[in-house]
Amino acid sequence: MQIALAGIGKIAIDQHVPALSASEDWELAATVSRSGTVDGVDAFDSLDAMLEACPEIRVVSLCLPPVPRFEYAAKALAAGRHVMLEKPPGATLSECAELERMARARGLSIYATWHSREAQQVAAAKAWLADKTLKSLHITWREDVRRWHPGQDWIFEPGGLGVFDPGINALSILTEILPDAIHLREAVLSFPDNRQAPIAAELAFRHPGGAAITCDFDFRQEGEQTWEIEAICAEGTLKLTHGGAQMFVYGAPAGEALTGLAGEYPRLYAKMAQLVRNGRIDMDLSPLRHVADAFLLGRRETVAPFHF
Repeated sequence: MQIALAGIGKIAIDQHVPALSASEDWELAATVSRSGTVDGVDAFDSLDAMLEACPEIRVVSLCLPPVPRFEYAAKALAAGRHVMLEKPPGATLSECAELERMARARGLSIYATWHSREAQQVAAAKAWLADKTLKSLHITWREDVRRWHPGQDWIFEPGGLGVFDPGINALSILTEILPDAIHLREAVLSFPDNRQAPIAAELAFRHPGGAAITCDFDFRQEGEQTWEIEAICAEGTLKLTHGGAQMFVYGAPAGEALTGLAGEYPRLYAKMAQLVRNGRIDMDLSPLRHVADAFLLGRRETVAPFHF
């Protein structure tokens, strides 16, 4: 199937383009970007131009920042194209609900992707936790915004999510591996004096079984980056490291260990192909709902200004 990729930035070049190139399901037939291109692929500087010129392209994958994404997705759906959304799927829950409504009304597929759910050991962790008695779970998700988003001021603007841009990856894993639904109980959000989005956050959730579930997100980590989830159960412990790529059970390595985002985007695109072929929709918004709750419920603390 032919697909167009809109938003040719770092994540598109590093993950989407290689995943599409290696896929047996997809042919990258067009790109949409004001600045980036992909060698050998037709390039357009506006979505409108691509939609008009390429009626044969039935699927659009959007890799734009969350704030402008709704307008692009709505245009693609209105033009009868299936839509795949990079995380987070939108700037607000209402936007996402409207996109799902539009897709259903037109009989189109739409997919809110959460790439960290496709990390190597997430499915195994979910299976291990399914019959365990959870006592506590703590997430430590600390990375250097200067390394991963160099000079990208939009991430600290309204709708950019700040530290929740990576933190939502942790929440996507959390909502995937836990057998029980949880909701936010309290939060503390640290806003730099000169920014509109938090640079750090501490979250605590209510678990129906009384387990203590907490998160520590920070965008100021230097040196080694930390993406870990540790679950303590009555039956033993489970730990996911490297963003879900490696797993330890009872303190010992379990399963194949991979690093980086290996396999995540190929699995996302394989699932998108299945959704399109089967006429299905996947718009799970639970990670974004937890982030929205944090902005609603969280206590705001002002910290030192941040500059790239």
